[in-house]
Amino acid sequence: MNKNKVVIALDGPAASGKSSTAKEVAKKLNIKYLDTGAMYRVVTLLALENKIEVSDSDSLGKLVDNIDFSIVGDVSDPTFIVNERDVTTDIRSREVTKNVSDYCAVGIVREKLVTMQQKYSEKDSCILDGRDIGTVVFPNADYKFYFVADLEERAKRRLKELQEKDVDTDLNTIIEDIRSRDEKDSSRSNSPLTKADDAIEVDTTFMNFDDQVNLIVEKVNNG
Repeated sequence: MNKNKVVIALDGPAASGKSSTAKEVAKKLNIKYLDTGAMYRVVTLLALENKIEVSDSDSLGKLVDNIDFSIVGDVSDPTFIVNERDVTTDIRSREVTKNVSDYCAVGIVREKLVTMQQKYSEKDSCILDGRDIGTVVFPNADYKFYFVADLEERAKRRLKELQEKDVDTDLNTIIEDIRSRDEKDSSRSNSPLTKADDAIEVDTTFMNFDDQVNLIVEKVNNG
């Protein structure tokens, strides 16, 4: 890398290859990684458990304020700890997946989490993946990438990921879940999923994992 500090924004729809790629890029470049989607999943999980409706902005704001969130372990296999509880598996449940787009569209939730994300990357080089990193969280990021992939291919990737975590589901269910989430993420009024004008679009449908990682690493290393 040719800079003292860089911020890499990696956006795109669900299961387009963002998180796995970002983790490996972080390892290769020896920089920090933040899975912003996991943060929204944490809020969704706790809101569902506490029976807080999407319309209850005040309660959601207080919920976020009281979350003690940390990421421990290896960057390639992080453990998400919330209020001293391991929620790594819970935040990937189908119930959370079905509802996360609704909760993360709430203004107060996005406002507070965006502030947390920006603070996380104040001092050190970092790669963040999500849906509005290059447009809202870090519109001046040094490098911006936007991953896309065929719907069925994304569903197959998500199925493999969930099977490895012993989550019981099937391909058709995941296809419908992802299609629904794509629609919600792209049509919401607050920070919708959209490609930044200066982002490099990468279609990962037929790319292998190493190629996805190397594309970003080489771009950053070559400036």
